[in-house]
Amino acid sequence: MQFALRVAFVDSVVLSTWDENQKLALAEIASSGDPRLAWIISDLMRFVPSEQLNTELTTAASALLGKEIRLDNSWGDLTDHLIAWDIPAPPEYLSYKRSIFTNIVPGWERIFVEGDIDWRMVSWGGVLIDDRLYDTTDNGCNCIPAADNPQTSSAKDATWLQDDDVVFGISINGEHRAYPRRIMEVREMVNDTLGGRDLGIPYCTLCGAAQAYFTDGLPEGIERPILRTSGLLNRSNKVMYDLNTYSVFDTFLGHAVTGPLAEKGLQLDQATVITTDWGTWKAEYPDTTVLLERYALGRDPDFRNGRDANGPIFPIGDVDPRLPVHEDIIGVLTASGKPVAFQRSTALLALQRGDEIVVENVRLEITAGGIRAVGKDGSDLGSHQAFWFAWSQFHPDTELWQR
Repeated sequence: MQFALRVAFVDSVVLSTWDENQKLALAEIASSGDPRLAWIISDLMRFVPSEQLNTELTTAASALLGKEIRLDNSWGDLTDHLIAWDIPAPPEYLSYKRSIFTNIVPGWERIFVEGDIDWRMVSWGGVLIDDRLYDTTDNGCNCIPAADNPQTSSAKDATWLQDDDVVFGISINGEHRAYPRRIMEVREMVNDTLGGRDLGIPYCTLCGAAQAYFTDGLPEGIERPILRTSGLLNRSNKVMYDLNTYSVFDTFLGHAVTGPLAEKGLQLDQATVITTDWGTWKAEYPDTTVLLERYALGRDPDFRNGRDANGPIFPIGDVDPRLPVHEDIIGVLTASGKPVAFQRSTALLALQRGDEIVVENVRLEITAGGIRAVGKDGSDLGSHQAFWFAWSQFHPDTELWQR
């Protein structure tokens, strides 16, 4: 079986071929009755351009799972089932997966390593890794290009923004900055300094989540992480990594899961991100700065109402049925470590009526038209907005606040 797996899933990629040897190997795999092997089929299927080969892989996966996989969305259908059914990974799974991914997309050799990450859940997001050097924002790449140390303007000079444009607002030590969604949807990552603090700011368009992590004040011997987009997804959430060490981070939770930074147990602290509109943000903070229009690269996408309008476009397995998948929530961790999600629309109406929303040490308040979570002393607790499906899958034991 190991020989068959190597012929079908390694040799085929290394040699860029699919001939009788691969077909015989796949037939042997399909007849094994081992559903775990469907994970490797899913990994190869993600990159297959041939309709005929896709049909052969789909037929083999259907045989292994005892369920007919639809041809019109074979990779997504198969992967959703594997995740939802929690099919275990086969022996030496990472080795096979690494061979497939790194031979098709160079640059991932240092990404696919052992660590505190479930590699079953990771797949290709359709773009290449951003491995440009730090502070080379304007260098072109066939990737989602992060912005390092972006230039800013005053609110008065930002005439290109409309008042109803969505921005992600961050306030650190009395300094305020707006990161327009229009820019973040083409950059997806910013390494910046605000209020004397270094920040890494990932935005996952698929999760509707802009987050901000402090990348300074770290334990001795740890250099500031420079966060980049890997081109990979973990259950429809972007996978970010540190350019210096190639340590992979759990983007949603902020801790290193592979590499030297995982070995040191690095957990990044989170700053609060306010999702609001530009008109309200600049009225609340007239001294705010805002990123320059040129960082949008001439694009103005609206993925929420376009590409993602009908639900997640990548496999995520089962979803928590308590809210619609794309419902906006405000997520935060309490002092006891319990994750709590607040349905944004419901919470906003309650706060506007003057209701108090408190869970343990967490209290919600309206800031610049958005919602943030603060402690009993009014301190920020590092809350942010996200789609329900994303928050609930990375915090499966989350409490959902009810009015």
